[in-house]
This record gives sequence, C-alpha cells and structure tokens, in this order.
Amino acid sequence: MGRWSNFPDEVEGLKCITIADLKKLGYLKPNISMNRNLFWTNNKGERTSSITVIIDTTETRGSITFDYTYNQSHKINYTVQLITRPANLGNGLLWFFVCPSTLKVCRKLHLNRGYFLHRTAFNDVYYEKQLQSKKWRSWEKTFGSYLDDRLYEQLYKKHFKKFYKGKPTKKYVQLMKKINSRKVISFEDIERDLLM
Repeated sequence: MGRWSNFPDEVEGLKCITIADLKKLGYLKPNISMNRNLFWTNNKGERTSSITVIIDTTETRGSITFDYTYNQSHKINYTVQLITRPANLGNGLLWFFVCPSTLKVCRKLHLNRGYFLHRTAFNDVYYEKQLQSKKWRSWEKTFGSYLDDRLYEQLYKKHFKKFYKGKPTKKYVQLMKKINSRKVISFEDIERDLLM
C-alpha cells in the first residue's frame, strides 16, 4: 500500500509581507505611528484577504503589530520588532523584521499555520525547486531555456520598451541574449532523456 502524500507547502505559494511593500506604501518611515490595512488580491484583482497592521517607529527601531482573523475563526494579534542597519552604500538605513520565532533578521515574513514568520520557522516549507524530481531537474538543465516562458512573457509584456531613441534598451538586449543562447537540441537528446 502506498504512503499518503503530505504535499508540503511551497515558499512561492505563501502569502507574505515584505519590507519593500511596506516602504512602497509609505508605511516605513522614522518617527511614525499608524494603523493601516493591507490587502491581498487574486489574478482578477479581487480582494481575497486583509490584515490590519499597527506600525510604531523611532529613528532606528520600531514594531509592527499584526491583527487578523485566520481561517475565519482564530483571532490573532502579535508584534514583530523592526530594526535598522546601515546601507552598504553608506546612504541611509535599511529596515528589517526580527522574526519572533527564530529571531532571524529578514526582509520578508511568510504566512503559514496562522503566523507571519521567517521561512525557516516552518519545518515543512520548501522552495519549488526542492520538490522537483531528479528527472525533472535533469530535463530543466537540458531544456530549461525552452521550457521557460517567462523570457517571452517579459519580452511581450505591455509597455515593455525594446528601443529608446532608436537604440535597443539594456533589458531588451539581455532578454535577446538569453533567448539566442539556447542551443539547438536534437531529437536524439530528447529521446535519450525520455528513456533515462
């Protein structure tokens, strides 16, 4: 009899809160105190969930309190510390979370089992690559550039500039290099990998 599959969670599929998003929204500034709502949306732009954040900061430290309902029944409220560190370019300070579970300094907290924590706080959360079979990893190594549609998605994205003032943009040149670097694969290579 086979084993029950445990289908571990993938990091890429978890909801997360990032320092970059908080800064973009204007929520992370020195000497502020605010109470705001954050929203998650699906591919159609419809709101799927929300969370209330209460942010209090000084010049170099702060805290963010998360207040939300998990699985429509569990009221959750807890505080995560915020710290700053000097930027490596010497032009200011960078904000970081201090995970309340692992005490790791990080810029992204993931939601799993009801709490926003650093990804290492969860034993059964993996990156998508870690869950791929050996055969799939071998195929990706050989045919990865052929299987990756993201290059074409970027190339044909709305408002993507291929040229500026008659010259190709750097991003366009990089994408074309990646697309053109794909080696020619023979049917023998495909057949050999399928039979392995």
